[in-house]
Amino acid sequence: MTVDQPMFSVLGPLEVRLPGASPRLGGRKPRMLLATLLLHTGHTVGGGELAEVLWPDHPPRSTAANLRTYASALRAELARTPARIRAVGAGYAIELPPQELDLLLFEERVTAARECRARGRPDEAAELLARALALWQGVPLADLPGSPLWDRRLDRLAQARLRAAEDLVELRMAAGEYGEAAGELRALLADHPFREDLWRRLMLALHWSGRQGEALHAFTAIREQLVNELGIEPGPELRRAHEAVLAGEPPPRPPAPPGFLTAPALAAAPASPGATWSPGEAGSPAGPVLPAVPGPPDGRALVVPRQLPPDLVDFTGRAAEVAALTRALAPGGVAVVTGPPGVGKTALAVRCAHAVREAYPHGQLFLSLGGTAPPDDAAGSPPGPGELLAEALRALGAAEPPPPTVHERAALYRTLLAERPMLVVLDDAAGAAQVRPLLPGGASAVVVTGRRRVTELPGAARIDLDVLPQAEGLRLLTAIVGAERLRREPEEAAAIVRACGRLPLAIRVAGARLAARPGWSPAVLRQRLDDETARLAELRAGDLEVRESFDRSYRLLPDDAARTFRALGLLGTRPLPGWVVDAVLDRHRSDDVTDELVDANLLRPVGTDPLGQPRYRLPDLLRVGARDKAGEVDMPALARVLAGWTAAAEHATARLPTTVFRLASPAARRWRLPEDALRRVAADPVSWFGAEHETLVEAVRLAADAGLAGAAWGLAAALVPYFDLRCHPGAWEETHRVALEAARAAGDRAGEAAMLRGLGQVALYRDRYAQAANMFRRSRVIFRALGDVRGEAVSVCGLGAVGQFRGDPAAASRHFRRALGMFVSLDDRSGEAYARQALGRTCLSTGDLTGAADWLGGALRMARELGDAHREGCVSLQMGRLHDLAGETGRAMRAQGRALTIFEGFGDRHCAAYAMQGLGGLQAARGDWRHGSARLESSLAIFRQLGDRSGEAATRRLLGELHRSSGRRALARGYLRAVTTRQTGDFP
Repeated sequence: MTVDQPMFSVLGPLEVRLPGASPRLGGRKPRMLLATLLLHTGHTVGGGELAEVLWPDHPPRSTAANLRTYASALRAELARTPARIRAVGAGYAIELPPQELDLLLFEERVTAARECRARGRPDEAAELLARALALWQGVPLADLPGSPLWDRRLDRLAQARLRAAEDLVELRMAAGEYGEAAGELRALLADHPFREDLWRRLMLALHWSGRQGEALHAFTAIREQLVNELGIEPGPELRRAHEAVLAGEPPPRPPAPPGFLTAPALAAAPASPGATWSPGEAGSPAGPVLPAVPGPPDGRALVVPRQLPPDLVDFTGRAAEVAALTRALAPGGVAVVTGPPGVGKTALAVRCAHAVREAYPHGQLFLSLGGTAPPDDAAGSPPGPGELLAEALRALGAAEPPPPTVHERAALYRTLLAERPMLVVLDDAAGAAQVRPLLPGGASAVVVTGRRRVTELPGAARIDLDVLPQAEGLRLLTAIVGAERLRREPEEAAAIVRACGRLPLAIRVAGARLAARPGWSPAVLRQRLDDETARLAELRAGDLEVRESFDRSYRLLPDDAARTFRALGLLGTRPLPGWVVDAVLDRHRSDDVTDELVDANLLRPVGTDPLGQPRYRLPDLLRVGARDKAGEVDMPALARVLAGWTAAAEHATARLPTTVFRLASPAARRWRLPEDALRRVAADPVSWFGAEHETLVEAVRLAADAGLAGAAWGLAAALVPYFDLRCHPGAWEETHRVALEAARAAGDRAGEAAMLRGLGQVALYRDRYAQAANMFRRSRVIFRALGDVRGEAVSVCGLGAVGQFRGDPAAASRHFRRALGMFVSLDDRSGEAYARQALGRTCLSTGDLTGAADWLGGALRMARELGDAHREGCVSLQMGRLHDLAGETGRAMRAQGRALTIFEGFGDRHCAAYAMQGLGGLQAARGDWRHGSARLESSLAIFRQLGDRSGEAATRRLLGELHRSSGRRALARGYLRAVTTRQTGDFP
């Protein structure tokens, strides 16, 4: 079954899926706004109700303005979707096609299923219900804090889900699909553990699918729950079900639907067109008389193989995959289950094979194809088709020796299974070539498992397994260790599952280790698993070993793929673009190696980024295993990848608007990316940084840990213009501190100076003026000692900004004039434009309007000559203040408006906040209090979000004065009380 992926999802975490990169929905409040509208799609949600959702305790005074801002941002992010957000009065509504929202699609399918059932089409009803339930990915909107406004809608949804699941179970039971029904019932009982009617159905489903022991165990489990936790005995219906299991009562005979034979129907129907019926024989009103099956020449009877391994009693989760695979194993069906090592492919195949085995009374074959045995190991190399066919013929009781050729063996195999259809499990396949001769055709069903992706079998249903969701991983660990032991330390249990990478094999090993050590608390194992360097050594219990499972796949890799796998293990946890493999191998066009790793399920595609680049990641434990195998021989590959990141970041940085303080590492290597990747970077550098900056932050730490100081600080410096533009002071500070430590350890004085200068700028933005001045001075001393005039000028500019913010215009002017001279001597016109603007700003602070006009006029001309629109915006902001002080309000507003337009065009929220502050103050001064206060409130929100206390204080003062002048004295006191007494300054 193909699991539907509507564009919008609320039946689980809130998600919006689009080809390429999904939209960035912003922070919690925009997401809660979108969630509220989606829950009420097609209906208007009032402004008051939305305020209650977003601000349940203290709605701000600017609720309507904030809602407009969030709605506008959502419209922009959802522009590529069919969703349309409309303002309706003070409220909002969202409209989108029902098939693009999982909630609406669920309700539509449940309604259609009930119509099919009423019209006597139970198979279609069951299919629709299964597809409806597969849309659920967990608790609706589990990633958001929730709201009472949502409760009624969510409660109705939960009830609808329960009713749909119960209806599906009823249809499964009526059709005799007891194995599938048991799987559905276990999923229901996970959420409703005390529902005796569900337990009763589970017991009967297990019993009628031939699993009497599991049915009796289920009765014991629910009885213990009821007695120990509720103090009551099972009810009469549950006890009667227990008695029916003990007595071995047969299932009721369901009617056989046309065109498909269910498990009980197969036992009662002719096995082939030549079968005849005789009254009184077992199985139906007239039991089947099967036609003669060709036997072996020596006259021996063909045997009925029952080769399925035991089902796992603690098999957990995988409801959608179990449903899909079970449906695929209808007569004549072929299914392929693939996934990385340890993900539970065989467990899933065996679970589903047991669920449908009664549909194949002639037998079940299980052949181990040994696909992960190394080809150069004669003792363990994968058996060929001829050997496997001989094994299958022996299992069928055919005469020995088997026919001499593969062709003849395959023909006999197909002949035998054509007369008596069977279920065939081909486990651990090496590839399609090994599998094809083993496909019997006819009414037999086949399930193939393997680590390699097998896509060459026409008509096969494909199920690609990934690691378990966190909740299902916890359920598996609990089933192995016991609920009481884990209940005392739930956080430790959750940490164990995360350390296991949510891989079923690893969780099973971890659970076995805990179960075998009753004296250990979960915290003991969690602490041992915390150390990644020893994690795989810890994940070993008896003959279960995660490392060996991984190694079997690794040993099969060609040399280039093995080198790439090891190197990728050194590159951290973030998804990586495809060009990284090129850098590892030091050649372009290495798609063949990437494909090899993807086909081997050792590398997972994780979509594409906003620029259309495919991205990949190693699953967590595979990454740990790959890193364990890496050695000194793989360090040059790491260095090339870091050199590629540095070159790409500098390529993007050169196209950003805020590069005046850009510094570069002459010692850092550069590795040139493929031309198509560079074109993507150049076409939209802001989006590229948006997709990559978290990976780049991790890359700085990787470089520092590897002792590559030049790469660490070169990459950190290249990130500064983006961090400055998009206001990421936390990441800025983190990367610079890491790189500073690496530079000092390596004796790299240029790197030390550059990182001190960057840290000084962060301290300045955070109003830590003494710290900023100290770092600017130290960086200046080092730059001067190195003879780096531009580096020194940049540091001197920082000292000038500190003087400005501290209210010392004389010191600020002295530093800016010194920096101006240095920039002029270097013919650095961008630096000169900055220094001229800074001097104009200093003149404004002293009331020297003539000087300010001269400096700012020169800076504006230079910015326009250079085509530096961002610098033009900064100068326009100061020109607006100049015109305001000169009493030219109209010109002041035009200049501030020009600045705001430029900053918003670049997405520079910080500078835009200052433009809003200036424009809002001017509007209020002209008596336009409503628009003025709205702009001031917007700027205040940005300053608070970014932690700019100076900007926040200045805006609060303006708002306080505005409200005081309009007679709102209490409101004014609230704003003015929060204003700090320190001197504030200008930012841009």
